[in-house]
Amino acid sequence: MTLPFSVIRFFLLGTALSLFSSCVSRPGGYEGYQTRSYTVRGQTYHPLSVDQALGYTETGRCSWYNESKFFGLIRGNTSLGEKVYPWHLTGAHKTLPLPALIKVTNLENGKSVKIRLNDRGPFIAGRHLDVTPRAAKKLGFYDQGIARTRLEVLSVGDGSYRRKSKTGWFF
Repeated sequence: MTLPFSVIRFFLLGTALSLFSSCVSRPGGYEGYQTRSYTVRGQTYHPLSVDQALGYTETGRCSWYNESKFFGLIRGNTSLGEKVYPWHLTGAHKTLPLPALIKVTNLENGKSVKIRLNDRGPFIAGRHLDVTPRAAKKLGFYDQGIARTRLEVLSVGDGSYRRKSKTGWFF
């Protein structure tokens, strides 16, 4: 039995794409976790180690950010080199390892949401966390722009690098 040329071509193309994708590094050039120090506006930040971050909690002021262009549909890359759109549930933190999965609780209304940290910031004094517009809406502070929140680290890393906290809230 002879296979049609289109089937063979499809198989070869799929094989080539999977070989190519396995050779390409992550978009942001990180492998595992991003924990290197960095400087913004003359201030140097030293992210926590993965072990320090697991189980970490913090309370502070949270804001939402949307650096979108073209009607909110295109945004630049995050610190991890990922595209983020306003409807994603993601956020930015200055010193937690990236990526990380966190639970954010609005202490003013009790609403909680899980978000993925994949960016650095906020670099405004007195704020500990920035979230996307969708996360701010789920947390119930979109119209106010800022809220007092608590964050709890649930896991750090992706795929085979992911390490879970022992908080028990993770599912």
